[in-house]
Amino acid sequence: RQLGRDHRKFGVTAEHYDAFGSALIGTIKHFAGIVWTPSVEKAWTDAFGLISKTMHEAADADQGPPSWSGQVIKHQRLSWDLAVVRIEPDQLVPYRAGQYVSIEIPQRPRLWRYLSPANAPRPDGVLEFHVRAVRGGWVSRSIVGHTQVGDSWRIGSPMGRMSVDRRSGRNVLMIAGGTGLAPMRAMLEELARWGDNPDVQLFLGGRTRGDLYDLHTLNAMTASNPWLSVVPVLEDDPTVRAAEHGTLVDVVTRSGAWSAHDVLVCGSPAMIRATVSRLLVAGTPLERIKYDPYTLD
Repeated sequence: RQLGRDHRKFGVTAEHYDAFGSALIGTIKHFAGIVWTPSVEKAWTDAFGLISKTMHEAADADQGPPSWSGQVIKHQRLSWDLAVVRIEPDQLVPYRAGQYVSIEIPQRPRLWRYLSPANAPRPDGVLEFHVRAVRGGWVSRSIVGHTQVGDSWRIGSPMGRMSVDRRSGRNVLMIAGGTGLAPMRAMLEELARWGDNPDVQLFLGGRTRGDLYDLHTLNAMTASNPWLSVVPVLEDDPTVRAAEHGTLVDVVTRSGAWSAHDVLVCGSPAMIRATVSRLLVAGTPLERIKYDPYTLD
C-alpha cells in the first residue's frame, strides 16, 4: 500500500499497471521455456493482480498531493562527506516522526532517494535531513557537495513503520549507526512533548568521534528528559573515554537480548542486517524489532 501511494509522484495510473503486468509476465514466459505451465502462469497472473490492485486502491485512497515542493533554506556542511539540510515545503508534509520520504533534487532529476526527517513535525513544516555522501552515490554526493540555499526539492509520500508505542508498557531500545540517528532523533523530539514516557536507551555508533556529529543535541535532550539515556559507541577510536568501544552490535548485545524492550534499528543496510541477525540470535523476539529496509545513495 505504501508503494502504491509513493508511485503517485510518477503519474502512474491503472493503465500503467496493466501494461507493466502484461510485459512482465510475457517476458518471464519467454525466458522460462518449458517450465512455464498454465498453473505457473495463473500463479504469476494472480499474484501480480493482487499486488497491482492493492497498490492502485492505496493510491486512489490517498487524498493528498502526489508530491510536495520545498525550498532549501539551510545547507550546513559538517564535514567533507556530511551535511545537514533544511527544507521549507510549500505546504505541510503529513509525516510521523520516524517515517521516511523520497526526495528528488535539481542536480539529479528523476533519481528519487529516501531520507528520514531528523525532526518531529513542526508548525512551520520545516524538514531537517542528515545526509552522508555514499561512495558512488549520485544523489547523496550531490546533496552534500552541490546543494545550494534556494534549490527546489520534490518530496514524496511519507512511508515507514518505525514508531514508539507509548501504550505498550515496554521500554525502548534504539540502535542507530551514523545518519541512522535521524529518525531516532525525530521520535525523541516527539516523545519529549509528552510528560509520561517509557524509558528509552539509545546506542549511537560510529567509527570515530566525528561520526557522532549530533551528540551535543542528544546530551542536551538527556539533561531535560530523565527517561532518556544515550550510549555513544566507537569502533575505531579507542582514545575517547566517554564512549563504549567495539562494534555497535557487540556493545548492544553485551547487555543481553533486550527481550522485554521494543527495539528500533536504523543505519546502513549492512548495519541493519548485522544488528537484526545478532539480536535474533541473542533471543530478541522478531516481532519486537522494527526497521525500515530502504537504502541510501
